[in-house]
Amino acid sequence: MNKRSSILMFIILLLSGCMSAQQKEESLQVNNNQESITMKEIIAAYETGNYSQAEALILKLNGQRPLSAEEKWEIHKLEEMMKRIRIDFSKNLADHLPHIKKYFPNVSDAQIADWEKANQLEMMRIDGEKKYFRYGQYNLFRLNKEAKACKIEVDGISDDSLNETLKKHIPEVISAAVESKQTLVKPVRMRLNYTLTVDADAVPEGEVLRCWLPYPRNDQERQMDIKLLEHSENNAVLSPENYAHKTIYMEKSAEAGKATVFELAFEYTAMAEYHNLEKATILPYQKDSELYQRYTREETHHIIFTDRIKAVSEKVVGDTKEPLEIAKKVFQWINDKYPWASAREYSTIPNIPEYVLENNKGDCGQVTLLFLTLMRYNGIPARWQSGWMMHPGDVNLHDWGEIYFAGIGWVPVDMSFGMRKSENEAVKWFYLGGIDSYRLIVNSDYG
Repeated sequence: MNKRSSILMFIILLLSGCMSAQQKEESLQVNNNQESITMKEIIAAYETGNYSQAEALILKLNGQRPLSAEEKWEIHKLEEMMKRIRIDFSKNLADHLPHIKKYFPNVSDAQIADWEKANQLEMMRIDGEKKYFRYGQYNLFRLNKEAKACKIEVDGISDDSLNETLKKHIPEVISAAVESKQTLVKPVRMRLNYTLTVDADAVPEGEVLRCWLPYPRNDQERQMDIKLLEHSENNAVLSPENYAHKTIYMEKSAEAGKATVFELAFEYTAMAEYHNLEKATILPYQKDSELYQRYTREETHHIIFTDRIKAVSEKVVGDTKEPLEIAKKVFQWINDKYPWASAREYSTIPNIPEYVLENNKGDCGQVTLLFLTLMRYNGIPARWQSGWMMHPGDVNLHDWGEIYFAGIGWVPVDMSFGMRKSENEAVKWFYLGGIDSYRLIVNSDYG
């Protein structure tokens, strides 16, 4: 075969897809005249904050050879992580200074450096540039004692509406539970109207928009008499009862020049729950039971018994064996040590309890996961629960949990609401074994 025929045969094989994977890879590498790119290099660039380099390497890798399904997923994950982190860490120091200078008019570079070092003014280096967490200027005045004192000096102290609600509500729940000898009391009827709007031309005309909206679980004793009142789409479907996330699904095709709107309305009755654990009889666990095995095990990626978790348990729990005493020690320790702060996107944090321990802060879900992990490590069944807090004037997304005591059952624990400032011990410890009436339970596990 002459040279011309060889070239022609090569082209025919290439076009017909008959070349071997090895031949294709070698041909592409020769034609691109570049070194082979590995996933290890891309991950290293991502982990060191060199996102532009990681993206350039991904582009080169895509041009080198066909990627496996695992590689495609890993690349998709890294691209999504970089996108989300860039959204969270989107501010420059200049964006934060006006708020900071309200309380520190003569703030120095040394002060800022100290706050950064302590992770109280959260910052990342992305492509060599300092980028600050978008809510970092507010977190600073929650986390730094000096900054917090300066803010109080300027703004004064005022009780928020949530605390005003709870000051009245919690004693009423305890009294109602004691008087009725019931654990579920103080029903509140709720009606929720959801509207989700996708801007006009946000997606191409004809593209199907798929929408999942939260819906109350009906496998929870604290929620009852759930009524679906209306929904905008006839194709609405409720998730099965055994799903961890309770949602109503709807879909709709986008129309050019028009916003796509999904609407939903429902009602339900929410109950408060209270257990006087100090007076309850707590039995030994049946450690071979399915429940015990399921809810005391590790769970990727955030309930992992790391060396640090073990060391914390040794310090906080020590030789304590009684489940209630273990729970109280951990509950108080987290309450006292980790103040609430606005959180970055959960999906960008490899291990959330480790993040709390490293950064000395956490929002509702983060401190809840730390509590659940320490409970499971100490042999106390624990599980996630989340949805919305529905307190008058304070409606918001919220996460909490439950722990299991043999002889009592599952009891609610809201680590973020924590210990109440009260001389009344029952009120003080209310959120370890109790929860208020203003909740919407949507999820029984995390994803």
